[in-house]
Amino acid sequence: MDLPGLTLPSLTSAEERLLLRFADPEVVAAEDNLSAKILSALLDNAEFHGVLPIMLRKLRERGDSHLPGDSGLQARLDDLRQKATIATGQSMLLQYHGDRIMKGMAAEGIPARIVKGPVFARNLYRNVSDRPFTDIDIIVDPADLARANRVIAECGFELGSDEAESYRLQEFKWLEKDNSSLLVELHGDLVHDTGMRRRLSLGFRELGIIDGEATDTPAALLTIAIVHAAGGHKFHRLQLCVDVLQGVRALQSAESETRLLEAARMTGIELELAIVLNVTGRLFGEPHALELAARIKPDLSIWLAKRLITTNTLLRVNSREKIGSRLRRDAFRWIQRLAKARPHAA
Repeated sequence: MDLPGLTLPSLTSAEERLLLRFADPEVVAAEDNLSAKILSALLDNAEFHGVLPIMLRKLRERGDSHLPGDSGLQARLDDLRQKATIATGQSMLLQYHGDRIMKGMAAEGIPARIVKGPVFARNLYRNVSDRPFTDIDIIVDPADLARANRVIAECGFELGSDEAESYRLQEFKWLEKDNSSLLVELHGDLVHDTGMRRRLSLGFRELGIIDGEATDTPAALLTIAIVHAAGGHKFHRLQLCVDVLQGVRALQSAESETRLLEAARMTGIELELAIVLNVTGRLFGEPHALELAARIKPDLSIWLAKRLITTNTLLRVNSREKIGSRLRRDAFRWIQRLAKARPHAA
């Protein structure tokens, strides 16, 4: 889904490149002497795209002496920094509850694993605070959903989604009784769109196969990031591609690359892999992502999707061109639903 809010300040092509430099966790902040107006516009865009923590860290590392002497900008920064501190505390509290629930799952003999937010932060980001999260995602085998739901309820959470619909989507939303800002999502499959699930699926069993003897391997993490960007969401913010970027960087061996490509075939996400890696590589100038994308033999669906999901499609999600971006991303969703499973995909 798209995030609500007013249209973002427009950025020039050069300013979009600056935004991408700020969004990349591994790139040193630019030394440009930015005006208060430009920096404010970049902050607004970074906040919308979920990469504000990275930008705030880089600005802090450079020091406020490099910032324009503008009282309005300084007040805005102070407010954003305070909110970032609160968000970090929220992430820590969510992790605490996630650990409690996982202990409950283990006590009941329910195989389960936490995915996305805290796992990405811990395994893919050098600075854990670069990747705060607003919920805890837990995945179990579909046969264990009822028992897992009981464990979460016993940990003090109330179901915040319709039970029948949740079973259909394989996604249950649980809110902490005393603090409804604390959200835990239980999944039987990370692909919730039933129209797409006939072709692609990523569940507890598939993740175990991808990982082999280990847990949270680079191939599994990147597979999850791909599905999160293109299966769970529709490229609605840069943070999704930053997770993918960091996942690509974690692939340090030919064996990991082979595992990733085998995972794509097994789960049926070759279309998504090719598109997400292609646009991520172009956004951040990451040749490894482009090379991996090129290893997926293109078919008509991939050819069409590459022309829909461009760098502008992501960068201008909430700009004056947002209608065009929305139409392109909606068209991509239809391609996903209509695409046929490849003969060798499970």
